[in-house]
Amino acid sequence: MSGKAALVVVDMLNRYDHEDAEPLRDSVRAVLPTMAELIEQTRAAGASLVYVNDNHGDWTVGREAMVDWALGGEDPALVEPIAPQRDVPFLVKARHSAFYATQLDYLLRQAEVERVVLVGQVTEQCILYSALDAYVRHFELVVPRDAVAHIDEQLAAAALRMMERNMRADVVDAGAALQVLTG
Repeated sequence: MSGKAALVVVDMLNRYDHEDAEPLRDSVRAVLPTMAELIEQTRAAGASLVYVNDNHGDWTVGREAMVDWALGGEDPALVEPIAPQRDVPFLVKARHSAFYATQLDYLLRQAEVERVVLVGQVTEQCILYSALDAYVRHFELVVPRDAVAHIDEQLAAAALRMMERNMRADVVDAGAALQVLTG
């Protein structure tokens, strides 16, 4: 792998009040410390960091409102450690992929990013679709298995295998992902 890398945090602002929230919360609890550390280390190293979050149908929402909305949900402890700082790019999305109908591709190209490290939720949904969109845009792809959360463990494992096999993703642990981000 070569070139600049960016950490893209997908859909971590969530109220956890939906039908399949319980298994997701359990998975987020397991990966949250690792994810928060990866975000902190990325910031400390001055590497590129971008948040992309579902707008949950509200096209008037921005960073502050989205953070407040998520903190008002079922489990604010799952939001506080990873809430985006004001100096970090924050994009809203309407569908599963972090790239679909967002400015993410443009933002990454402007920063001369060649490698995308994806963290967040849900592995078998938005992470998978974002990985595919990164791949078809010719970004090299890294997914730290210990920094992505799932609803269904078996589907998540299959999604990681698909990313590795079909999208040439490096599925690694967070330590290896941090090496990619900080060089």
